[in-house]
Amino acid sequence: MVTLKNLRENIENLESEKTKLLAEVTKLRKEAEEKAAALEYEVAVLREEAESLKKMLDSF
Repeated sequence: MVTLKNLRENIENLESEKTKLLAEVTKLRKEAEEKAAALEYEVAVLREEAESLKKMLDSF
C-alpha cells in the first residue's frame, strides 16, 4: 500500500523531473532552430553558387 508520504514524494520528484525536462527541451529546440537557420543560409549560398556556375558554363 502506498502511503500519502510516498505519493507526495513521488509527485514532487516527478514535478522536479518535468521542470528539468521542459528546460532541456526548450534548450534543444533553440539549438535546433539555430541549426536550421544556419543550414538554410548555407543552402541559399550553395544555390547561388550553383546558379553562377551554370551561367558561367552556359557562356562558353
